[in-house]
Amino acid sequence: MSAAALALRGAATGERWTLTGGRVLHLRPLAPGDAAAEQAFFNGLSLDSRVLRFHFGLRELSPSLLKLLTEVDQRLHRAWVLALPGPETAIVADARFVADPARTGAAEFALAVADAWQGRGLGRRLMAHLITEARRQGLHELSGDVLADNRRMLALLRDLGVRLLGHPDGPQLIRAEMTLN
Repeated sequence: MSAAALALRGAATGERWTLTGGRVLHLRPLAPGDAAAEQAFFNGLSLDSRVLRFHFGLRELSPSLLKLLTEVDQRLHRAWVLALPGPETAIVADARFVADPARTGAAEFALAVADAWQGRGLGRRLMAHLITEARRQGLHELSGDVLADNRRMLALLRDLGVRLLGHPDGPQLIRAEMTLN
């Protein structure tokens, strides 16, 4: 079995994350049946959080965008959710990367954390997870576009040693690039 197949197989089981105070969350790959939970997660985000994630004030996920976000192949488009344990899968964070078919070994990342769960280190842990999984998949670069006023994400990326560059689309965006060793 290839290293990539073993990594995917191991990732399919998920991880239990215990937070300060003992609260447990479950990190697992996004599943085909998660569309309703992903829609509920999006609906629970504040308008500010939606802007920071999608770069504009998206009021709702259209059926086509929901399909794009939830029908992932877990090969080129890898996505994970951080959810509360139990039968009702309440998603509290979403993290993903999508390989760039035009650039071998490169992918674009994105993540969002529910407003009530921000400030608990979940973004940092999710970025570390994305980096680890990208390396396992054999990628050598992760990049993403961040709004220039998304101070918390930019601070996190700086702490991780990510290069922050001007964006060709203007000063409202920052291009985050990291080389994976």
